[in-house]
Amino acid sequence: MTSVADTMRQKLAAALEPAELDIVDESHRHVGHAGHDGRGESHFKLRIVSAQFAGQSRVERQRCVYRILAAELADRVHALGLVTLTPDEAARRAGA
Repeated sequence: MTSVADTMRQKLAAALEPAELDIVDESHRHVGHAGHDGRGESHFKLRIVSAQFAGQSRVERQRCVYRILAAELADRVHALGLVTLTPDEAARRAGA
């Protein structure tokens, strides 16, 4: 069975061709909180660097990711923290 994180990784890679994609499962930090049903894979942090984000606002980028992951957000994923950057933005952050 494919994990939720693997499914998200595959979908995002196919749709956005990211230069970087980091997905961190933080579900263990939310045991007993809303949205954690005991199955795990419910709370994630995602950092994605994609040239396709160029010219988009932060909100537009987040909506794009939400559309790509709509099935996961409707089922298992309760919380998704996002950092969405273009390659230039990522390079500037790394140099700061």
